Amino acid sequence: MKANPQLKKFIEPYDKRIQNLTLDLRNFITDLIPESNELIWDNYNAVAMAYSKSEKLKDAFCHIAVYSEHVNFGFNRGAELANINIKLNGNGKLIRHFSVKDFKSFPKEEIKSMIWESVRISEKLNNKLTEKNYKPKSIIMSVSKKKTRPNKKPSDNNGYK
Repeated sequence: MKANPQLKKFIEPYDKRIQNLTLDLRNFITDLIPESNELIWDNYNAVAMAYSKSEKLKDAFCHIAVYSEHVNFGFNRGAELANINIKLNGNGKLIRHFSVKDFKSFPKEEIKSMIWESVRISEKLNNKLTEKNYKPKSIIMSVSKKKTRPNKKPSDNNGYK
């Protein structure tokens, strides 16, 4: 699935390292679960994307939140994961996440199994999610008028093009 064209505009204020990391993580999820929809929020304090086999946040299995120095990769029902292979942060009722600074050190194999488990949890809660989605979408859910974003310098590319 192609990203919504607005996504690149939303992450443009971040330096190239963060932009590339965001898109790498996004592609990792959409390649692994190609039938998932991408729900995008350009929020006050971060750009966030959730991945769901429906168009509803309540059915999301994982998410990405973009910040100026890192990207959080999270599981919407992370507290319910039985096979956690890495340390996740969060002490709320459901959501767990970890910070990612670069894609090279992102634990791809460990995360794949956690994503598959997260998808199964979502499908168990809503059995309609087991139906094949042949037309996944990248959807803008909301855009905040007021935002805090990094002040990117034009030459701030950290070695990326």
